[in-house]
Amino acid sequence: MLFLGIDLGTSSIKVSVVEADSQKTLCSVQYPETEEEIISPRAGWAEQDPERWWINTRQAIQKAHATQKYNPLDIVAIGIAYQMHGLVVVDKEQQSLRNSIIWCDSRAIEIGNKAFDVIGKSYNLQHHLNSPGNFTASKLSWVKENETHTYKQVHKVMLPGDFIAAKLTGEITSSISSLSEGVFWDFQNNRLSESILNYFGFDESLFPEIKPVFSEHGQIQPVIAHELGLSSQVRVTYKAGDQPNNALSLNVLEPGEVASTAGTSGVIYGISDQLVYDNESRINTFAHVNYLPDKIRTGILLCINGTGILYSWAKKLLAKELSYSEMNKIAQSISSGSNGLRILPFGNGAERMLNNKLIGAHLANIDFNQHSTAHILKAIQEGIAFSFRYGLDIMKENGLIPKIIKAGNSNLFLSEVFQKDYVNATQIPVELYENDGSVGAALGAGIGSGYYKTPSEAFKNIRKIKTIEPQETEVYEEIYQEWKELLNEKLKTT
Repeated sequence: MLFLGIDLGTSSIKVSVVEADSQKTLCSVQYPETEEEIISPRAGWAEQDPERWWINTRQAIQKAHATQKYNPLDIVAIGIAYQMHGLVVVDKEQQSLRNSIIWCDSRAIEIGNKAFDVIGKSYNLQHHLNSPGNFTASKLSWVKENETHTYKQVHKVMLPGDFIAAKLTGEITSSISSLSEGVFWDFQNNRLSESILNYFGFDESLFPEIKPVFSEHGQIQPVIAHELGLSSQVRVTYKAGDQPNNALSLNVLEPGEVASTAGTSGVIYGISDQLVYDNESRINTFAHVNYLPDKIRTGILLCINGTGILYSWAKKLLAKELSYSEMNKIAQSISSGSNGLRILPFGNGAERMLNNKLIGAHLANIDFNQHSTAHILKAIQEGIAFSFRYGLDIMKENGLIPKIIKAGNSNLFLSEVFQKDYVNATQIPVELYENDGSVGAALGAGIGSGYYKTPSEAFKNIRKIKTIEPQETEVYEEIYQEWKELLNEKLKTT
């Protein structure tokens, strides 16, 4: 018996196939090999074509089959993880009506800020745990205000993972976790938020059927099963945003446990048993995968838009011929502090932890006679680590004080330079695990299908690679304070 996991990322689709009994990963692939582009028609806008996601998903599954490491007909369930907060709107034929307005898009900030004020800051925070900000509800309102013809054709509103599930099954479903990440969920009344729907003028019929995260979200359509070489009995039994899914993949499920990622964006995600919120909505609280109204498990999320995307940008400009591993080796030759070079990594849309300000990325103190590509690559990783520290301090203000942080051995955490920078900047040890979002989604499918009785059972064989301990905290604290002073100067003038 096998489970298939799909991780719909910003840069690619990842697919893994996992054997149920052993929890062994038989195959992991990604498609395309090169990073997918973010479409940006205007400054601050960020879109991707949902139909492109579907094409890439099918290609990724076929690529996995081509390894011949398993029999595709042994796959019984599919789990889906996806980039959070994106808006997908479809017509009655389930065809996407426009590009998805994705997570790092900033066009709807003022719409969300106005809703925060008019509905009431206290009410929003108590009921939604967030400001509408630039989340999915505000993006839908932007379409309603600016693309009336498109809005009139909308049959259902979805998150990115819902769209892929619908393409597989023909059924459109959602969950409390997904709706909360769009700021559509009222935690106090345990239902779709009447205040959000009424304020924006959304009809409740636009929203899909609500099901538990771990449950059947539809059976694969026969024509799709035939195309993908799968059994027609395969079911989608799990869907979750990438950060709740990453936490699940690391067995981060109970209060006080904390996970982190550093892909295109950077995230710290901690679990609470309270309906907590930041008064300025700089960090955000959503329903975790195991949330129940009578057993609260929320995920407190710090998101930094400009992390791995900055490193990718630097590769294109400075190190086209090098692999990321080779870039990391070059950066390793530079000592802590990058010889005074400082980088603010905020060039990928408005940053929520900076009160939704668009300050852009900044490179400061560059000396043409002293600084090389190696210094820039090192300063980038330090700047990203310092942005994590800045956000973590906000999380501590709100009562989340991690003793240890769990992370998967992927993306920037593959870099020993970044590992060192991260733990020394945050002053918190990191446990690094053999972990992948698509593997987590596959095991999530096992939970949703009922094969595993509990999430802990599904992840009992998770393998820890190492623990990274802080060692140069005093040195990094001094460098961080210089970095923070630079950031504060930019915030004052923005």
